Amino acid sequence: MASGFVVSSQARVTSNFAVASISRVLSTKCRNSLISSQLCSSRAPSNRFFCECSHLQDPIDLIKYKEVFSRRMAMAGLKPHHRIALGVSGGPDSMALCILTADWKTNGLNTAGESRGFIDGLLAIIVDHGLRAESKDEANIVRHRVSDMGIRCEIAQCDWLDGKPKQGHLQEAAREMRYQIFQNVCIQHQIGVLLVAHHADDQAELFILRLSRDSGVLGLAGMAFASQLFSTYTNYFDEASDNYSILLVRPLLEFSKEDLYKICEGGNQEWVEDPTNQNPSFARNRIRLSLRNLPSCTFKYELQAVISACRKTRAYVDQICSNLINEAASVMAQGYAVIDLEILHPSKIEDICLSKFIALVLQFISQRHRPVRGSTSKLLLDYIRTFPCKTSLTAAGCYLCAAPRSKDVQFLDVASSESILVEAKRRNILSESTYSNILSLQEDETKHFKSKTKTISDHDLKMHGVHTVSTSLSLPLQPGQICYFMNRFLVSWNLSNKISGDKSPVEEASCNRDLAGKSLHHFCRHCMVGHDMVAEVRHMVDADWLYLAKLSKHQNLENHEKERVILASAMEQISEKTILCSDFARLSAERALHSLKSIPVAARRSLPVLINSHGLLLSIPSICFRHCPYLMVSAVFKPRVPLGGGHSSFL
Repeated sequence: MASGFVVSSQARVTSNFAVASISRVLSTKCRNSLISSQLCSSRAPSNRFFCECSHLQDPIDLIKYKEVFSRRMAMAGLKPHHRIALGVSGGPDSMALCILTADWKTNGLNTAGESRGFIDGLLAIIVDHGLRAESKDEANIVRHRVSDMGIRCEIAQCDWLDGKPKQGHLQEAAREMRYQIFQNVCIQHQIGVLLVAHHADDQAELFILRLSRDSGVLGLAGMAFASQLFSTYTNYFDEASDNYSILLVRPLLEFSKEDLYKICEGGNQEWVEDPTNQNPSFARNRIRLSLRNLPSCTFKYELQAVISACRKTRAYVDQICSNLINEAASVMAQGYAVIDLEILHPSKIEDICLSKFIALVLQFISQRHRPVRGSTSKLLLDYIRTFPCKTSLTAAGCYLCAAPRSKDVQFLDVASSESILVEAKRRNILSESTYSNILSLQEDETKHFKSKTKTISDHDLKMHGVHTVSTSLSLPLQPGQICYFMNRFLVSWNLSNKISGDKSPVEEASCNRDLAGKSLHHFCRHCMVGHDMVAEVRHMVDADWLYLAKLSKHQNLENHEKERVILASAMEQISEKTILCSDFARLSAERALHSLKSIPVAARRSLPVLINSHGLLLSIPSICFRHCPYLMVSAVFKPRVPLGGGHSSFL
């Protein structure tokens, strides 16, 4: 474990040395990062400053910058032939990113390009938030500048369906909208990598911001060099497909703001200065202005050193959590996870590692984007360190409890009530006096106990008349369509013209199998499903469990005989193993109940269920229940965001 971190630390030292060398070559002393006052043209409009490079200074050598950028791209596993998108605003940060990426792409592909040709596999995305009247014109100016660099460019407009965000949430809302647009455009163009221009000064601002919010060391580590973006919206597909994620890379984290200005100057490239960045009503702007008043080289160096130490700590925690996930966590196909506490050894793990591990598992199961923090994190730590688990807990959209038939269950091997009491006394759960009193009460009650049974007539059981409770969380689903249910399950259904043993398109949870070894030919006039049906998907409720229990015991001999008479002529031509719809549903319910016994109660409530427009239960695909053998239903537990967050942090 330690050796792995030595390698990462080695890469970090090399990178720092290279960047430090650049600073020594290009400047003999610290300069103020803000140089727009020296570079702004007199033709700048009042709302936004359009800046151009100064020709009064000595030419700037970009070779060192390009070398560092190339190494950072290699660290992310990127090569020039990859299809890449750039998030571009027109400021010095993103314009410097365009310069470096265009050069890296062109040299790597060994293509000079035509005079008005574009670099292959490179797309710049400009997001027009539409929050200012002049934003459209500014976006067009930036597009022309980027296009002149040989980079294809696309402007995307923000649609504020609920109205423009209020001032207090403006930056956060704009950021969420911007990244959602980045994802959509990348998916549309089949691009898997997005570069953004966050730099070292942004890391410093974020450090101070999170420090003021009492963030821990993981938060103070700042932005990751590489991470993955997953869509937060429910999608429908015509056919099954893999989760589509975008690799987000920040290759400029080792560059200072001043470095980016120099790159723009060296590339003879104009840029835009947004005056809203000077507005002190935004926390980031206030911090930026405050940091600007501390131009000391020593301060900047030491601040970056602290951030670097936090990032090394986060890398260590990430590695520990990755090991714990592989060793102690088991993800079940029904959408829940089992943590082996004996393997985990919660008492021997540092708080920070255990908290992150729990948070990752909970985020994976709930598919919530925000991590577990504060008092909830402490509550989870106390809970998981209570071994064996004696209670249940609800936190972060998840339900935690002892696993059925796990080693935490104290009376797993006992066979009778008397044995339970003996075992409880042996474990010092019961004292001798309490044990004697319980036996006395048991003996007295047994004398007065009378067994009563309630017979339920077949006439009272209506197999197709039990309504399940519908919830607001339901999705309509057309035949052949595939949807993401709760960002966790890929669900699809269809009707087949014949019974087949072939698996449906999503194989992992297919219900198309023999029941009790019987051939599943089907002839029934009273089927619950039809070819013109539009089904709905919701999560499982307690009424579904009760319905399966009733269905598994149902045997309506009278209706059964009527079906046989009606279908006598057809049945002469088929196998003796032919069964009716009611038999199929009953056998399917029996098997489903057997499967449910191994699933924790809380996990059952998250299983996807298929119902018709009247709320009648059609299928619970995760446990292979379906009413009709012609009904093909599949549900695959395939969360959008994989366990562990789906991203890697690089030093």
